[in-house]
Amino acid sequence: MDHKIILFKELADLFNKNGYSLYMVGGSVRDYLLNLPLTDMDLVTDANPEKMKEFLSDADYTFAKYGSIKLKYKDVKFDITTLRKESNYLDSRHPGEIEFTNDLSVDVKRRDLTINALYLSNDLKVIDYVNGEEDLNNRVLKMIGDPLTRIQEDPLRIVRIYRFYLDLDFKIDPELEVVIKEHASLLSKIRKEKILEEIHKCSHSEELKEILEKLTTNNL
Repeated sequence: MDHKIILFKELADLFNKNGYSLYMVGGSVRDYLLNLPLTDMDLVTDANPEKMKEFLSDADYTFAKYGSIKLKYKDVKFDITTLRKESNYLDSRHPGEIEFTNDLSVDVKRRDLTINALYLSNDLKVIDYVNGEEDLNNRVLKMIGDPLTRIQEDPLRIVRIYRFYLDLDFKIDPELEVVIKEHASLLSKIRKEKILEEIHKCSHSEELKEILEKLTTNNL
């Protein structure tokens, strides 16, 4: 078993002993199911940061007000976020309102792609509210909910979608692709530094740049 999975299970046991649940989520689960190397270790919990301080005193609580902490456990870095509901994306990037929850089915609605919205329990069972596992098996990128709404919330999702398209060799759902091409001008709302940061994460960065240049040339 992967070393990082073993450490996740150890952390989940610690949370359980303190009366809370801990799940792996997002790209971590996606890569685990695709048998890819695990890099980022993203976890979610029903414990809020104040509760986590009671048994994780050595974590980094800089962004605790957003429900997010960073923890180095043994030799692995984990990002742990309290389950939450987000709304009012006033700056086309960040939610204006955050409400903590203990319900995975609520938390999942704030996520972007179905393949990035899978949860893994401490017994390594997949929890799937959005048919993400089916889309993963079919190698297709689909947005959760209305594609236009999700792109308007955060246009950087356009760049992320094409990054996964290139790096994972997945196809883009036709409905989503139409929305992206019709609304690529929304990328002008995003700082160039954030776009470049996303491009640098892509192992096919030059191809990604070409795709984005064509998109924006046709839409700006």
